[in-house]
Amino acid sequence: MSGRESRYVHGTAPEEQKRLSDLNRLINERTLRELGPLADGPGRAGQRILDVGCGLAQLSRAMARAAGPGSTVIGIEKSEEQRAEALRQARAAGEAALVEIRPGDAADLPLTGSEWGSFDIVHARFILEHVPDPLRVVRGMVRAARPGGRIILQDDDHDLLRLWPEPPGLTLLWSSYIRTYDRLGNDPYVGRRLVSLLHEAGARPRRCSWLFFGGCAGESGFPGYVENLARVLEGAKDAILSTAGLEPALFESGVQNLREWGQRPDAAIWYAVSWAEATAGD
Repeated sequence: MSGRESRYVHGTAPEEQKRLSDLNRLINERTLRELGPLADGPGRAGQRILDVGCGLAQLSRAMARAAGPGSTVIGIEKSEEQRAEALRQARAAGEAALVEIRPGDAADLPLTGSEWGSFDIVHARFILEHVPDPLRVVRGMVRAARPGGRIILQDDDHDLLRLWPEPPGLTLLWSSYIRTYDRLGNDPYVGRRLVSLLHEAGARPRRCSWLFFGGCAGESGFPGYVENLARVLEGAKDAILSTAGLEPALFESGVQNLREWGQRPDAAIWYAVSWAEATAGD
């Protein structure tokens, strides 16, 4: 990868892997619904799917299950730690054969000559916000798709987060967290650019949407959303403190306020993941 290397501010420690596993359980069903049927209907059987930056490959395996027998799913993941945990989870679930987890960089896809231009679906989620050159990643994804194949991007626009009533100190913590992306040369608002990136990469945009990622007190998933947000901040603590010059006590009190806020009967998190889809040309 030329220029600056991608850097994931949260790292790959076991605590972060657990957060990602919990997050997948919260949101993967919504992603599958948005993808639509993968196995039913003419021309869908035996689909080839490429999941770029697959992380722990929980979504990759879910797509393989949805696509059914005869499908091929390849997950690309740069981190050795993430690949090892992905394989461990797949074996524990009896699904080691569902997905090929291949080492490689999202900006330099490790595909063979015959694999380029062969995939029915090329997907990436929460990757473009962590790379200094998202267009390079999307161009590779477009090259990997067959003519008429789907290129699907899901990513964050961190300006969308709203909590109400707002926990004391959250605005300062969240703005400091966003600055850690800028300091790494990454784009914390890349979600709003997804359609533009697809167009610039040579694909034909066909739709965009939001996947709601939030909830309110009284919903079964709400405690999980609160805890995910708290752990996002905790996982980036060192970067936040060094970037914003916050006193550690301010950081700790802000996270504690967030967790206490999660017990309010009127609390709500409003957030959405940006979704954009395009088709590859001839």
